[in-house]
Amino acid sequence: MRSVGIICEYNPFHNGHARQLRLAREAIGEDCALVCLMSGNYVQRGEPAIFPKALRAEAALRCGADLVLELPLTAALSSAEGFAAGGVSILTALGCDYLCYGSESDDNNLIMSTAKANLDPAFDALLRAELATGCSYPAARQKAIERLGAGAGLCSPNDILAVEYCKAILRQGSPLRPLPVRRPGDYHATELDRENPSATAIRAAIERDCRDEHCSSGIRNECDLSETNIGNGCTAADKQSLSLYAQTEAYHSEQSEESVLPPPWRAAVPACLRELYASAPIHTMGQGERAVLAILRTLPDAAFEALPFGAEGLWSKFMKNCRSCASVEEIIEATKSKRYTRTRIRRMLLCAFLGLTAADLERRPPCVRVLGFNDTGRAALREMKQRLEARDPAEPALALINAGQTPPDRGCYTLETRAADLYGLFSAEGPRPAGEEARQRVRYIPSAP
Repeated sequence: MRSVGIICEYNPFHNGHARQLRLAREAIGEDCALVCLMSGNYVQRGEPAIFPKALRAEAALRCGADLVLELPLTAALSSAEGFAAGGVSILTALGCDYLCYGSESDDNNLIMSTAKANLDPAFDALLRAELATGCSYPAARQKAIERLGAGAGLCSPNDILAVEYCKAILRQGSPLRPLPVRRPGDYHATELDRENPSATAIRAAIERDCRDEHCSSGIRNECDLSETNIGNGCTAADKQSLSLYAQTEAYHSEQSEESVLPPPWRAAVPACLRELYASAPIHTMGQGERAVLAILRTLPDAAFEALPFGAEGLWSKFMKNCRSCASVEEIIEATKSKRYTRTRIRRMLLCAFLGLTAADLERRPPCVRVLGFNDTGRAALREMKQRLEARDPAEPALALINAGQTPPDRGCYTLETRAADLYGLFSAEGPRPAGEEARQRVRYIPSAP
């Protein structure tokens, strides 16, 4: 069975993602398997995912994915280069045929030539020279590439990540064939675009809903709307049983359809997901800020020194700010510079909170979790397991394990469970109980007839 790998976050899944899955299947054929290697509860920009990984996996399966696997935490929180390299390595080991990714330019020849320029022996010297001028790493990299006669115009986020994917394919000698899909719209747009939305705009809209006066009265637990009186006679006890989104629905139910419209961001996600998202537990950095600050203020010097992304003394500056600043935003603002971006500092901060070191991020993941599949995905998974069992003993080991299953590598399991337990502290509905990683189960959605 031919398979198409997609390295993704789906934070959250929206109409643009559905379009990519549809175009990938059209390009390769209806009988292919779409394999999504998705970040878990934390994403590469250095934040908790807005919805839990199990729910995001289900959303992808409802909208065309066949198999959803979890990109290991250490790859998900790496730099763009590490994120791409980790994903390509896993999809290659699993035997995927294609790697599908979004691209603003839709010029695969330019992307591939730029990737080759990144691997040119002269690139490192040019990069160091540009960094010495004080510019940021992304700007220095772009200038170094252009001095090698490549990469002109490839400044958009998806193009930059596409270059990293192709660079990983070349460096690893992977047989993965690039399958670019043009990504319309603005990746960083703050205004909602129904057809070509940015996840940034959708997340911002969801968070605004949480802060709305109808969603912010300290109500944390969920209930079944069909069994709860949510009209004008709703009591305080009733309200204590409503989730943030349930409160919004309760408010809407009291108004006429003409006077109140559903949140505009719902038009930017597939219709089949709107009910799923409406009752989804929301997670934001702001909700877990006090927990984050508590950890950061009590970390020893050695823990800061061992952090990833802390080269050239950045860890020391970050440590001092963690011990003096009153908020996460203050820490980021006080630590970032022209050379060190906000995203880098956010990843560093999240790694400090989760207890991840530079050595952890450099380790090759020993296993990949299965989050969900349909019938086509189940067949693809069977072939992948057979391939791993028949691998050359000289190749690095990689195991496929189910959600909730204990991996053979205890160090890996310790990192996963700690990260999962801490994710519950970012919930807008109040702290979640620990131990949820062990209670996870694989999502199965039958294939459409």
